[in-house]
Amino acid sequence: MAAILFKWFVFLVASIFSVFSSVMMVTRRNPVHSALWLVCTFISIAVLYFLLNATFVAATQVMVYAGAIMMLFLFVIMLIHLEREVEPLRRISVAKLIAIVLTLLLFVEIIVGLSLAKISEVRPSVPIQGDARSIGTLLYGKYLFPFEIASILLLIGIVGAIVLAKRRKE
Repeated sequence: MAAILFKWFVFLVASIFSVFSSVMMVTRRNPVHSALWLVCTFISIAVLYFLLNATFVAATQVMVYAGAIMMLFLFVIMLIHLEREVEPLRRISVAKLIAIVLTLLLFVEIIVGLSLAKISEVRPSVPIQGDARSIGTLLYGKYLFPFEIASILLLIGIVGAIVLAKRRKE
């Protein structure tokens, strides 16, 4: 009983921290601070994966996303010098007001949809486990094309950032 309560406590702390760090990541004006909050989000998501007994996915989350991808993001931020001075707060423009209203409507829609949805047990066609063999079989078998597209998109983003940085220096 104590183990179950501990897992629930860890789940609540990790999920609340995940939402908090995600909001902090989106609302920061300094891109370096935003990237550091994104690392916190990645680590809290890894804790949630670990609670789901997906230890391989949790370790991959920390090594690949919190490690390699975030180093890449920070490198690109430093390369194109995005850490400008923070501008003072101005009046809320019409575009910002429309964005705030649309965001609030989206959150209300999500809450209403979740409250009205019937929660049913969905069984995947392939039994999903957290070990390396089942993930590798799915990733390099059924989901090979989306995996390759994601890697190409990351490469395009890196090349685009380098091109933008070279234009600024010239």
